[in-house]
Amino acid sequence: LLCALQEFCTDPHFIIDGATRTDICQGALGDCWLLAAIACLTLNEPLLRRVVPHGQSFHQQYAGIFHFQFWQFGEWVDVVIDDRLPVRDGKLLFVHSAEGAEFWSALVEKAYAKLNGCYEALSGGCTSEGFEDFTGGVTEMYELKKAPANLFSIIRRAVERGSLMGCSIDVTGFFDMEAVTFKKLVKGHAYSVTGVEEVEFKGNLVKLLRIRNPWGEVEWTGAWSDNSKEWNGIDPSVRARLHNCCEDGEFWMSFNDFMREFSRLEICNLTADALHSRELKKWNSSLYPGEWRRGSTAGGCRNYPSTFWINPQYKIVLKDPDTEGQDGCSFLVALMQKDRRLLRREGKDMETIGYAIYEVPKEFLGSTGVHLKRDFFLKHTSSARSELFINLREVSSRFCLPAGEYIIVPSTFEPHKEGDFVLRVFSEKATDSEELDDELSADLPEEIVLQESEIDEGFKALFIKLAGKEMEIDIPKLQMILNRVVSKHKDIKTNGFEKEACRSMINLLDTTGKGRLGLTDFHVLWEKIKRYLAVFREFDLDKSGTMNAYEMRLAIESAGFKLTNYIFQLIILRYAKPDMNVDFDSFVTCLIRLESMFKTFKSMDSDEDGVVSFNFSQ
Repeated sequence: LLCALQEFCTDPHFIIDGATRTDICQGALGDCWLLAAIACLTLNEPLLRRVVPHGQSFHQQYAGIFHFQFWQFGEWVDVVIDDRLPVRDGKLLFVHSAEGAEFWSALVEKAYAKLNGCYEALSGGCTSEGFEDFTGGVTEMYELKKAPANLFSIIRRAVERGSLMGCSIDVTGFFDMEAVTFKKLVKGHAYSVTGVEEVEFKGNLVKLLRIRNPWGEVEWTGAWSDNSKEWNGIDPSVRARLHNCCEDGEFWMSFNDFMREFSRLEICNLTADALHSRELKKWNSSLYPGEWRRGSTAGGCRNYPSTFWINPQYKIVLKDPDTEGQDGCSFLVALMQKDRRLLRREGKDMETIGYAIYEVPKEFLGSTGVHLKRDFFLKHTSSARSELFINLREVSSRFCLPAGEYIIVPSTFEPHKEGDFVLRVFSEKATDSEELDDELSADLPEEIVLQESEIDEGFKALFIKLAGKEMEIDIPKLQMILNRVVSKHKDIKTNGFEKEACRSMINLLDTTGKGRLGLTDFHVLWEKIKRYLAVFREFDLDKSGTMNAYEMRLAIESAGFKLTNYIFQLIILRYAKPDMNVDFDSFVTCLIRLESMFKTFKSMDSDEDGVVSFNFSQ
């Protein structure tokens, strides 16, 4: 039941005594990952003010609405909501504050649910999603069993720089989900990392981490927990500063216990600076939106060499090494899939994603407008790749490669998986980067002006037989002729040429303006179709009688046309069948229409600057 706050709270407040991590207690929704991120957000006041704009309340100029801001794929989005919240038995159903009359956290959760489609879409996720949507930062993930030796220093530096951190324990099966260990840690549950300390205990320095459970209860009961004896063995002033016996979901534990009990640590950096470095730098960043579309740009990973090349490609030019006298250039690549929570209502979830990085060969150095084709990837190995392909919203990795030009190829693990994404590249030194795409062009054959005397007698006799006494071929006759001819070629599959396809052919080649083809025009068309048939057979690699969508791109290029990814997507939508195969008639129709459009454009582009203007009647 959605209720306005005044209906179940006589004196509601937006924030009481500041926004703190104890204001976040999980309700009936499985969005612990989001609440852990919100808890971390309260530790950084400037970030909190960005997400939760200052000056909102239930009192001064109250209009029943609130607004919040979230980072979404490269831009900050303002989300406006009313004050009605889900309630059961007079209590908030989802997130709530330990202060019964404080509602900022519940309203943030509602705004984020609106952004993602509904509350249900927030069930299950990684803390890094919330971190990035609250900051626009970039997350690095550490598997604790393979963590670097200096991880504690990395965590300390992350706290100093205001980074947001979360951790979790892997589950091994369905029944492990939210199972509580004997020391009161919850498997498959998201925790916040909210503090780091080193204390002297029995003559040794002990590394401690402060962890918070977004449930607001169920705390670690091992060493350095709220009621453990270890607190009695440290300096009283330190104990007074750190120790808290409240059942608020927050607790301390030793770094060694943390490494043993937890599986994964997520750190969202507000800049791309490496946390093992003490030096803060100004990183350069680039962001590219892209998409994987079945049949045109969804080629899958390197395990699928026949289609991998069709994926979007991005070039990065690493110019200067990090340090003079060395050859390494540091950069970070983050691939994020878009709007997957919104798509849950359609039965879709996160795809498994990753990327590979290739050095540009000498023959392509400095070139633009070149989408590398299948042969390149068959002959070259990658210089680097994402650490893994995984079904998370974002995959990011840090690299150091020699100066030079590189191609980044983002992909889903399997081909034919559709989705939108953003690719972010952070580099320590200035770089050039761009999306690689073929420049739109057509190598059109020269106009052939034939005299009837140049046509052999056998073809003339055939034409007279087909055209009849009118000595011209109209649309119905052309359709009949083409379908009769292609039906004799058993090695190609076709559903027959449609009238509209035949109309396009006549429009392209009719030199008289009558809507019919004479002898010379028909001869030009005949030779053109013979050439297209040869191309079709060459690129029907599996000899199935059809071309799949990926073969078609190479075939179109062989026929003289270079197309951008976007235009090729439109062609596949128009001409490919549901199984992503293209029949011969569709292939010919596509090429005829492409030639017609290029010719029309060239005829109007009198100054050859690639731009034409025309009025409504044209």
